[in-house]
Amino acid sequence: MATGHRAQWKGFIKFGEVSCGVALYTAASTSERITFNMVNKASGNRVNRVFVDNETEEPVPKEQQTKGFEIEDGEYIIIDPDEVAATIPESNKTLEIEAFIPCLDVDDVYFDKPYYLTPDKMGGDAFAALRDAMKKSNVVAIARTVLFRRMRTVLIRPHGKGLIATTMNYDYEVRSSKKAFEEIPKLKIEGEMLDLAKHIISTKKGTFDPATFDDRYEAALADLVKAKIEGKALPKPKKVEVSKPNDLLAALRESAGMMKAAAVKPKRTAANANQGTGRQRATRGATSKATASGTAPRRKAS
Repeated sequence: MATGHRAQWKGFIKFGEVSCGVALYTAASTSERITFNMVNKASGNRVNRVFVDNETEEPVPKEQQTKGFEIEDGEYIIIDPDEVAATIPESNKTLEIEAFIPCLDVDDVYFDKPYYLTPDKMGGDAFAALRDAMKKSNVVAIARTVLFRRMRTVLIRPHGKGLIATTMNYDYEVRSSKKAFEEIPKLKIEGEMLDLAKHIISTKKGTFDPATFDDRYEAALADLVKAKIEGKALPKPKKVEVSKPNDLLAALRESAGMMKAAAVKPKRTAANANQGTGRQRATRGATSKATASGTAPRRKAS
């Protein structure tokens, strides 16, 4: 991995009687998001969190704090941290593959957090054999190991020159879709309404490119920070346009007409396309100015 990336976990991956050393690296991070501290308005100083007794309202020092499980309303049994630590499964540092399954068998509602899985210097051949065989067989692997003090199920799939290991939610952690959807009425859309909806979809088809996704909230925060640093008027939010008319069929017809009109409009030139939007330029400016002034909000690692 590139300099600055630290392995979150090191161990082995085993399939059959073959094993090799591997390392896990965080694939997604929120550390680059703008974050804020809580500050006392009167003094401008940062405030600290204090735990207080729910009944006496007296501060409780850290050495007097412990875990508790509520058995009745307001009644707790004390759980000592050493007792919690004793329940953590012993780790053998091995991702042992239990099964290979078809890619489409996994519902992504069970996905938790992705990690990049890379080989160590001595296990490259075994790692590559597993990766390429999985690609050719069009399968993913289910493995189990102790990660971050918990026994976890991990989904492993090929990705470029490496593998991606995604921790999985347990079945009891995933809420029932039947309960979530039970109040949705049974409706069958047919005729012109369905044809118009399909037409709109056909005109909006594209490819998945995460680089085109812009975090509008983060950009708005950057604009806000930039305005505050420079003492300028705060940016005004854009007015939300309410869709009209309320009639669904009329709205579909209107949308379909707009799509047809958009399809005949000339595309932007490459030079214009590369210039970026005004919001993107403002965001870059806010970040660079804030960094230069040294007064931007601190970013903290996730």
